[in-house]
Amino acid sequence: MATITVRIDDATRDALQEKAENERQTLSEYVRDRLQDAVYGAREPERETEGLQPETMSAINRHTLALLHRILARVLPEGSGDVDGDEKYQLDRARVLEEGYTKEYWVEFAGIRTELNGRQCDYVKDVLDLFRIAGYSITHIRKDGGDIDEATVRTLTFHGFDHNDELEGQMSDYVRYLVESGKWSEQKEFVLGDDHGNSHSPMYDTYSRMLSAWREVKQRRPRTGRVDDYLLTKPELEYIAQAWVHPSNR
Repeated sequence: MATITVRIDDATRDALQEKAENERQTLSEYVRDRLQDAVYGAREPERETEGLQPETMSAINRHTLALLHRILARVLPEGSGDVDGDEKYQLDRARVLEEGYTKEYWVEFAGIRTELNGRQCDYVKDVLDLFRIAGYSITHIRKDGGDIDEATVRTLTFHGFDHNDELEGQMSDYVRYLVESGKWSEQKEFVLGDDHGNSHSPMYDTYSRMLSAWREVKQRRPRTGRVDDYLLTKPELEYIAQAWVHPSNR
């Protein structure tokens, strides 16, 4: 594992030490985790969930959108009441754009969500990869006659994301999209089932700790060039599972 030397003032060092003690970690462990959060973390300090509509739009964009609304008004079936509305709704939207009623532009963007940025998408895929590899590893160990306790197996099973959290809810929708696209198919029954991949409790911090533990495991492992290099040993699985519990509660 690489070593980095950083010079900081005494006050900053003392503040870091205090935070590390509050987390029941050594100073090195705390700083390493924060650096990993900075590199791999996916949760933004704040997510802008409202006001995605622009304060102004160019004449070209207004004209283009207005034409699209007028086209929809002509092609929608009579009496249509789905998400596209009816003829009157579409013509009203065209008029707003053509007349430039900026305070009404929000309707155009009402169904547009805040983006999941690249780092957040990668976070979701890393989580799915972690549980996929854990599952393969558990199957391999048991096939060879090894034993993994059920508590560890449950911990290393994907629990979904919390639908009551704005970011996690969007991450859950992304998982569903990936599964429906034929990826991570081992999660299909859970994600497309009755619970729709809802963890019913926040999972972001838990998964982040487990990902950090997984990265540590991979950094410590020698590369042999074997096809099954990705498989984890029982101690490695137990180490990753231990990260489920916050250090202050261990």
